[in-house]
Amino acid sequence: MNVAFLNFRGRRARIIRVSDRFVLVHGAWHGGWCWRRVARVLRDAGHDVLTPTLTGFGARAHLLGADVGPDTLVQDVVGVLESEELHDVVLVGHSFGALVALAVAERCPDRLRRVVLLDGLVVEAGEPGFAALPPESVAARTAAAEASGGLAIPPPGAAAFGLTDPDDIAWVGRRLTPHPLRTYAEPFPLHGPLGGGRPVTYIACTDPAYPAVHGAHAIARREGWELRELAAGHDAMVSAPEATARALTG
Repeated sequence: MNVAFLNFRGRRARIIRVSDRFVLVHGAWHGGWCWRRVARVLRDAGHDVLTPTLTGFGARAHLLGADVGPDTLVQDVVGVLESEELHDVVLVGHSFGALVALAVAERCPDRLRRVVLLDGLVVEAGEPGFAALPPESVAARTAAAEASGGLAIPPPGAAAFGLTDPDDIAWVGRRLTPHPLRTYAEPFPLHGPLGGGRPVTYIACTDPAYPAVHGAHAIARREGWELRELAAGHDAMVSAPEATARALTG
C-alpha cells in the first residue's frame, strides 16, 4: 500500500493511503473462485481486486475447445487490463497462472507496477509448462487427457494442493474443472528477461512444499527476483487467506 502525506499550512495533517489494484490469476484446474477469501481481505483493506476466470476453467469450462492454448489464456488477462483501462496493476499468478502472468507482463508491461508469483510454475523461455514436471507426471497427465477425450487433463483430488482441512478440501474439490491440455503441452510466449522488465516477487509456499514448482526457485534467484516464503500449502489463498493477502501487499 502506498502512503502519502497531506500538508496543511506546512504541517503533516493526516496520512492518505492509496490502495493497490490487484488482478489475481488462478492456476491449473482452478478458477477465479479460488481467490474469494483473499479478495475479501484485500477489498476490506481498501484495495481494488479483479479475479478473472480463464477460458476453459471454472465458470467458463463450457468454452473449452481444441483452440484453447497459451495465447488464449494470455489474451484473457490482457483483455481485462485493456477493457477495464487498468494501469499500475499488481498482477498475481498462482501456480500455473504464473506462466500466464509472465506472458502478460511481456505483452503489456506499461500497465503493470509489479508481478507477484504465488508458488508459481516457471519454465525457461520457449519451454512448455510440462518442462517443469518429471517425465512420468507428463506421461500420466497426457494419458489421462487422452482417456477423457484428448482436450483436457482431469483434476486431481483437492488434497494434492496442500490442503488439510476437510471443509477446504470439499469446497475446492467441488469446483475443480479439467485443465486444457494444450496450455501445458505448448510454450507460452515468453522471451526474456522474464517479467517484461517489471519488478517480480516470488512467494514460495513451504508448508508443505509443492514439488512441481521446485525448479522455479532456481530461475527466480537467477533472474534476481525478490524471494519470500509463506508458511502455508500450495493453495494458500484458500487455507491462509489473511497471510496470503499480507504477503501480496508487503
